[in-house]
Amino acid sequence: MNLRNLPWRRLLLLFLTLALLGWVARTISIRAALATLAQLRGTDLLLLAAVNLLLLATFSGRWWLLLDAQGERVPYWRLLGYRLTAFGISYFTPAAHFGGEPYQIYAVSRWHGAPAPVSIAAVTLDKLLEMLINFAVLSGGVLVLLMTQGGLAPWIKQQLALSALLLLAIPFGLLLALWLGRHPLTGVVAWGGKVLRRPLAKHTWFEALRQSETQAIWLCRHRPRALGLALLVSILIWVGVIGEFWLLTWMLGLSLSPLQAMTSLLAARIAILLPVPAALGALEASQVLAMESLGIDPSVGIAIAVVIRARDVVLGLLGLALGGTHIWQTPAARPLTGSATARPHSETATAQPLPEIATPQPISEG
Repeated sequence: MNLRNLPWRRLLLLFLTLALLGWVARTISIRAALATLAQLRGTDLLLLAAVNLLLLATFSGRWWLLLDAQGERVPYWRLLGYRLTAFGISYFTPAAHFGGEPYQIYAVSRWHGAPAPVSIAAVTLDKLLEMLINFAVLSGGVLVLLMTQGGLAPWIKQQLALSALLLLAIPFGLLLALWLGRHPLTGVVAWGGKVLRRPLAKHTWFEALRQSETQAIWLCRHRPRALGLALLVSILIWVGVIGEFWLLTWMLGLSLSPLQAMTSLLAARIAILLPVPAALGALEASQVLAMESLGIDPSVGIAIAVVIRARDVVLGLLGLALGGTHIWQTPAARPLTGSATARPHSETATAQPLPEIATPQPISEG
């Protein structure tokens, strides 16, 4: 590998990853970490696998509800496969758990004939609801830890609390804007075009984005029940994540209080958000730091990180392998041509502009 040909961002990420792994290697005892892992029995691993499979089965719930509310009847097991492939794409790319969403949009449109605005709206709202609950839990956890932890200067606590609330404000603000009938994404893009003196609004992709926001506005205003159920699914997923994490720590011989478990789990979730492929180095360092802060042997943190990483790598590789089989699926028989209901172009008509939508309306009532 020629380092001179790598962009400076990749070099920075590579340096950060190596630095974190080096620090972890100097901090922990490999023998102690292996001794902790040895406490896991075969029945423990089978139980963890069963819990993770059950949890995995819920991850496409929001997406399915949002598509169904727009009249798109896609088999749940198909969505589960597409979501697993999207996870694999996001996990192995430096995108902070983003990157697989375009595949979700493509899969539903390509193999099930969903109009692009419908598919984009469902994936966008799915991601916004996921971010809303994730950041709400992370922000609440950070605030609780700041109130219970001493030793930090007041201004540091204020900055951390403000950062946590700002994270929560991003998805909440976008959802509120859609609920009020605004087009926040296209508005930001149009503003950026004016700053750069480029007429972005004339591009076909800009109109497709605007139509998807129009569809999302209709969904927010006319299908609140679907959004409420999707929000409930998000909460249930987090309950499952917390339960699975506590089960793992208990199997490793830890008796953590709720606050201690929250500290370790929050550290893992924040590490996953870093723009490092597979959170390599960041996940391990987060668990080492979490255990040190709790007065526990940091080697236990590596044991936790190893189990989490093994699970995610297996799921990611399974998702990529499954994605390879998707290319053999027969494309949807329903034509993907433009129409008054904002269907996307066919491959032979991509040069023409998409039609306007006079008022937000469902693509089909099913």
